[in-house]
Amino acid sequence: MNTAKQYRSGLVENFDLYAPKLVDKEEYFAAGHRACQGCGEALAIRLMCKALGKDTVIVNATGCMEVIATMYPTTAWKLPWMHVAFPNAAAVAAGVESGLKILRRKGKISDRYVKTVAIGGDGGTVDIGLQALSGAMERGHDMLFVCFDNEAYMNTGIQRSGSTPFGASTTTAPPGEVSSGNPTWKKNTPEIMVAHNIPYVATACHSYPIDFMNKVKKARSIKGPSYIQCLSVCPTGWRCASGDCIKMGRLAVETGAFPLYEVENGKYRLSADMPETLRPLEDYTKLQGRFRHLTPDEIAYFQERVKLEYKKLTTKVKYSR
Repeated sequence: MNTAKQYRSGLVENFDLYAPKLVDKEEYFAAGHRACQGCGEALAIRLMCKALGKDTVIVNATGCMEVIATMYPTTAWKLPWMHVAFPNAAAVAAGVESGLKILRRKGKISDRYVKTVAIGGDGGTVDIGLQALSGAMERGHDMLFVCFDNEAYMNTGIQRSGSTPFGASTTTAPPGEVSSGNPTWKKNTPEIMVAHNIPYVATACHSYPIDFMNKVKKARSIKGPSYIQCLSVCPTGWRCASGDCIKMGRLAVETGAFPLYEVENGKYRLSADMPETLRPLEDYTKLQGRFRHLTPDEIAYFQERVKLEYKKLTTKVKYSR
């Protein structure tokens, strides 16, 4: 018997707990853009816009989403949107937020709440845009910054970024006789944002759409700065099948390579989609061409580091209850 029939027959007392979670049917990021087949970032943008709704201003750093969605004279955006340079999306968004606040105070615009949202890839967030992002968060602007993390500079040729994981092959960190791909560990930008003592920080992935949209809605409701880092699978740069986009995102979470959690006013909480036991990291790496050169010893090192970082996270969760 399905849930609706159980409710009608009196077997379920509170149907609200079982009803499907409804989302806005309006598409604020239109189809027909030029994203690669299986692009996780385009899907994540669509989900984010549905969660934000129409009273939103988007400030977009240079990157994949700017290129694929705004080829003149067309645009996929149905929200107020502006393109800015790689380094200053957070600074421009801070200016937009301040301008809206002043216009509202002077009675020049209506009192309805309009959220300012800055977006960028990992290059435009954790590297080139980090200074502006840090300043905006430190000043306490009422804005949300969403990093769509595809773990390299995918728009300009798959160069390594500060968010590229250990061992991944990129055009600027290729494997060879003296190198095993990217030699450094992925920069923990969410923790950098937590260190700014802002009200809300979260990680998300398009493969868990309800979790992602709920986090965006929560961030939208917060009067102050907030930050979300969304893992966005890039089949082109990851060298995986385009049809595996959702699968790869889930494996990243299930193996602990990209855990889902949120930090609300300093309190850590794992997302409900996190498994009780992590899967072996090799389940994730073996499906991606960017890791195919790694030796068993290198994969073992990668695995141990993932376990260590996950233990740090769960310890923070435990002691912030």
